[in-house]
Amino acid sequence: MSKGKDTGTTPDTKQRIVTAGTELFRRRGYTGTGMKQIAEAAGAPFGSIYHFFPGGKAQLGEEVIRTSGAVYLGLVAALMEPYEDRVAATGDAFAAAADTLSELDFADPCPIATVAMEVASTNETLRQATSDVFDSWIDGLAAYYAGGGIPQTAARETASSVIALLEGAFMLGRAARSTAPVLTAGKAAAAVVRAALAGE
Repeated sequence: MSKGKDTGTTPDTKQRIVTAGTELFRRRGYTGTGMKQIAEAAGAPFGSIYHFFPGGKAQLGEEVIRTSGAVYLGLVAALMEPYEDRVAATGDAFAAAADTLSELDFADPCPIATVAMEVASTNETLRQATSDVFDSWIDGLAAYYAGGGIPQTAARETASSVIALLEGAFMLGRAARSTAPVLTAGKAAAAVVRAALAGE
């Protein structure tokens, strides 16, 4: 075997498979993506997918959901944590999300939501994975809002509302091929945060 040849069993190969799966699930959905497509996009031998994911597509799907969910949580935290003003942070996060949606030519920026909508009633493992990821986002955002003075219970309710507004806005924005729904939802989300800070 020549030096440097991809044997399909290296950690780098696994990461390429997960990255390819994330991108394809985001753009084509879980059911619309085949394992051969993932292998080709990853530049990996087809058999390497089953080396790392002997449970097949469902196991890979769960890995993609949990891995990308953690990455997205980190990105949101990095965007919002420098802000002392929770209202401004929320509005600016939606503005950044609108820019991302446009840059992706109105493909869904969120592979979690894409998969969740497809499998919530048909695949319990993937449903649970998407639920866990959404909960982690809500927990993280709630902690950020609580740090700004919103009581814990209200902070979690606020975070849940903000996440729901964002995910719904992505769906409407994709359908309309417009960033307007995301920007409108951003104003609503900022208002929710402002009201929670005021104790309303």
